[in-house]
Amino acid sequence: MQGQSQQQAYDRGITIFSPDGRLYQVEYAREAVKRGTASVGVRAEDGVVLAADKRARSPLMEPESIEKLHKADDHVGVASAGHVADARQLIDFARRQAQVNRLRYGEAIGIETLTKNITDHIQQYTQVGGARPFGVALIVGGIENGEPRLFETDPSGTPYEWQALSIGSDRSDLRDYLEAEYEEGLSTDEAVALALDTLAQPNDGELSPDGVGVATITVDDEEYAELTTDEIETILDERDLLAADEDEEDETDADGDAADEE
Repeated sequence: MQGQSQQQAYDRGITIFSPDGRLYQVEYAREAVKRGTASVGVRAEDGVVLAADKRARSPLMEPESIEKLHKADDHVGVASAGHVADARQLIDFARRQAQVNRLRYGEAIGIETLTKNITDHIQQYTQVGGARPFGVALIVGGIENGEPRLFETDPSGTPYEWQALSIGSDRSDLRDYLEAEYEEGLSTDEAVALALDTLAQPNDGELSPDGVGVATITVDDEEYAELTTDEIETILDERDLLAADEDEEDETDADGDAADEE
């Protein structure tokens, strides 16, 4: 019983290390991230691609209301996994940092600088009593000095730079797939295809255009842009990733029959 009470004491206090040097609340925050739907980031030679699984819990839910991809600045995009409310707070913080940098220095903020500002903010919530860590991980991607950059933030406040990564559910399996399939020198279009292939792995190799979001930032224009549902559907169809019900609806429409919409 005494051992259990000591364990509970370390669980309750975010500022207290356990005897083996662990912060349990930070580890629990990582578990919250694992419960979120997956997001993927891929760095290409000429840009960055962010993709997110944004399947709706109900056919009554509007797909546009599911927030997984965010524009932080013209040249920066962010994908999230974990608690959406926590992600919104960090996105707002990132946007303020980007705007302050433009006003103060008259130039766009660097991707690495922005990521470290975010992680410094996250880290503060691992040292303050009466608060909890952010239960969300972010993928921050964009163009810095003409070069694509891709970073991850962790609930502990640690930044990591990647060539390709996944966060959220099935992270290990998706990362294994990326490690096997990723090649240096990919074009942005090839990176989009790889990101969608990766997200399709836990879903029996199928995706719905309404259930996935894709954004790109390219070196040519350094502008954040999200792909439309029709563009995503075309890519899924070309790569044979289109969900079966989508194919059936297309065939029904081709026959002139009215397809029921969910």
